[in-house]
Amino acid sequence: MLARTTAATPWGVDARPVQVEVDAHYGELPSLRIVGLPDASVRESRERVRRAIRNCGFRLSPRVVLISLAPADLRKEGNQLDLAIALGMLAAHGELPQEALSDRLICGELGLDGAVHPVRGGLAIAELAERLGCREVLLPEESAAQAAALGSVPVVPVRGLDDAIAHLTGADVRAPASPADDPIPGPTAPGTVPDLAEVRGQEAAKRALEVAAAGGHNLLLIGPPGAGKTMLARRLPGILPPLTRSEAIAVTKIHSVAADAPPAGLIATRPFRSPHPGASAAALLGGGSLPRPGEVSLAHCGVLFLDELPEVRRDALEALRQPLEEGEVTVARARATHTFPARFALVAAMNPCPCGHQGDPRNECACSARQVERYRGRVSGPLLDRIDLHVEVPAVALSDLQGRAGERSEAVAARVAAARDRQRRRLGGTTESPVNAAMGPEEIRQLASPDAAGQALLDAAFERLGLSVRAIHRVLKVARTIADLAGSDAVRAPHVAEAIQYRTLDRRLGEI
Repeated sequence: MLARTTAATPWGVDARPVQVEVDAHYGELPSLRIVGLPDASVRESRERVRRAIRNCGFRLSPRVVLISLAPADLRKEGNQLDLAIALGMLAAHGELPQEALSDRLICGELGLDGAVHPVRGGLAIAELAERLGCREVLLPEESAAQAAALGSVPVVPVRGLDDAIAHLTGADVRAPASPADDPIPGPTAPGTVPDLAEVRGQEAAKRALEVAAAGGHNLLLIGPPGAGKTMLARRLPGILPPLTRSEAIAVTKIHSVAADAPPAGLIATRPFRSPHPGASAAALLGGGSLPRPGEVSLAHCGVLFLDELPEVRRDALEALRQPLEEGEVTVARARATHTFPARFALVAAMNPCPCGHQGDPRNECACSARQVERYRGRVSGPLLDRIDLHVEVPAVALSDLQGRAGERSEAVAARVAAARDRQRRRLGGTTESPVNAAMGPEEIRQLASPDAAGQALLDAAFERLGLSVRAIHRVLKVARTIADLAGSDAVRAPHVAEAIQYRTLDRRLGEI
């Protein structure tokens, strides 16, 4: 007897449909084969499925069983085909009606006792079911609440193979899962994010952090060890607006595919990723024979913090150009090409020299000019052009450490939210992400052109600092954000002047 059902296999941050066909007949020596380009974990599923079926009380007669996974040229990986294969085998042996499997998408890993374990990509599976027009999805209980957040297709949670059989036969119909009442707080939830008030002094750097948050700009912090660069970076998520629903779905979808333990519901807070400076280009951008998202995609809609920027591998640094410019990263392999979302705010930190004490009044710099040149030359000019704000973070004076605490994150976040609201109303649907950092050349010309005095400042900076055209566009975007923070509809000379001061390191870093 032949039985068919539909499952899914991971494909980047999405899922691809897999038609599971099970043919069981008498004749030759009993056997069980799986064809259709399965990887090792899928081939091993035949043993898990056999034991799970037996331990759930079914005794299937010995037959020649062939399991075909179509399309045959798509490599299947992971553990999520077990449940569909087991139900297909039961239908092929006459233990389950074939029509019970029609128009359903079924995914889950089976334990030897028949328990159904969680799988990656619950949201991607639900999106696939919606595209295929399925009437419902069967998923492990731990994955169902996340998939149900999409709200388009009923998602039935099952704890074991016996639950799935009872539901499909009508013996015990299970109610569809509801979206999790409380979104997953994540590592940057309110109360867990350090407060900006804890950073003493560094008023200029805190102002730059506010500008970066308000406009979605990239930020480079340059200063000696202990000046507070990492403290500032880790407080950026606390002043960013909360994720919108569409952003939460996108972030959860990426983390569900990439995480060893997929989240049980929607992630509600912006990611903060801080990879080691020695991370490879594949770790940052994504990779593998069947590529998975890297750090730049895991930071989507959040913050990517690169500490010790000159120590990051050169190939990894240069590979950041595409996601910084386009908001996505393309990973090409022999079998397929995957495009992952990667729209994040980059915060980078570096020392002014190898020893870190250049310009520090309390510590003498021991680096030669040649050493400083080599150190700073590790960060290329084209990459610096893509970073909107370059900010010096000087050593903190003792009087600052003993002084009063600064503004709390909530107060800064309120100003950031107001500035973002102005951008949302102004940009509307002209950009995919309604922040100033995402404006294109035409939007810059229409929405960020300065007044006459501001244009004169810009012309002077272009000549004196040797700014590139891309850097000029960055200055205008930052000036537009500063105007939004000030509640101004026009970009005026003071806004341009402040934006230019965030580019004064271009010549110093670019020419050495």
